[in-house]
Amino acid sequence: MTGSNPWRLPRGPVVCLGETMAAMAPPPPHPLDGTDSLRLSVAGAESNVAMYLADLGLPVSWLSAVGDDALGRRVRAAVARAGVDVSGVRTDPARPTGLLLKDPGPAGTRVHYYRTGSAASALGPDLLDDERFGDAALLHLTGVTPALSPSCRALVERALRTPPAHRTHAVSFDVNHRAALWPPDTAPSVLRELADRADIVFVGLDEAQDLWGAGLTEADVRRLLSRPRVLVVKDGGRGATAFTEQGVCTVPALATEVVEPVGAGDAFAAGFLAGLWNGTGLTRALRLGHLTAGSALKVVGDHGPLPDEGTVAAMLALAEQDWCQAPMP
Repeated sequence: MTGSNPWRLPRGPVVCLGETMAAMAPPPPHPLDGTDSLRLSVAGAESNVAMYLADLGLPVSWLSAVGDDALGRRVRAAVARAGVDVSGVRTDPARPTGLLLKDPGPAGTRVHYYRTGSAASALGPDLLDDERFGDAALLHLTGVTPALSPSCRALVERALRTPPAHRTHAVSFDVNHRAALWPPDTAPSVLRELADRADIVFVGLDEAQDLWGAGLTEADVRRLLSRPRVLVVKDGGRGATAFTEQGVCTVPALATEVVEPVGAGDAFAAGFLAGLWNGTGLTRALRLGHLTAGSALKVVGDHGPLPDEGTVAAMLALAEQDWCQAPMP
């Protein structure tokens, strides 16, 4: 078994779909109740992926809705500055842009959401009629969207309804479990069902254990999610494992200074998807995921600058080592 790419994404535009909010955070390491200032930025899993994909040279659009307010204009402008096409983002005159507050602390960063009734929570299946899907090679979704409202869940279900063999584009799905958004005891079955319909799935080992069983290993997660052509199980600062029909690849994470961890999973997904889009092997795609995640770990916001091209090339060269194995029995 080698690190060759068993399944390459088509070279076409990418569409990322989901809510982005205005985000406010104190300067580290101050907690929210111990600071006199807050930094305003933007935060959204899908737009994070879109911005990093644009940084990595992919043509990408972000579809969503924002309020007809200052925060909505700020969100749209910030995502556009990263090189993402935002022309399909709707403006809702009746609903506000969502807001989150970050509260750093010794045990990690707590995130407080103020997104109930937001413009994006009113999105529905009709968003998939957008013309940008006509030429799309990949649609990226996360498990945040179906938790926002019944109409948002219907949107994601429609996006995943067509069997993979009959789709005109691939679908990637990051489980991205946010427990506070889900009614009790509903997330495990819904997220497993949705993830198993996607072509490419990302899930953290810790969130898989929270959702589906405390003792799960990476191989156990693959048995639970057996249908996706590519499953990536991330294990924090230790590494990430990609499962395909051809075998299993595990690439260790890179040692990185951590300023704030929120957004690193989105950055990893973008790096890995960019690797598949460019036709690299699985080991290099995983390594590019780690490199991109490191950019998010080093900043307070969700989107940080990538290393220069020379550093990226040198670090990717380390991924020439073969970390791949034969398929699981």
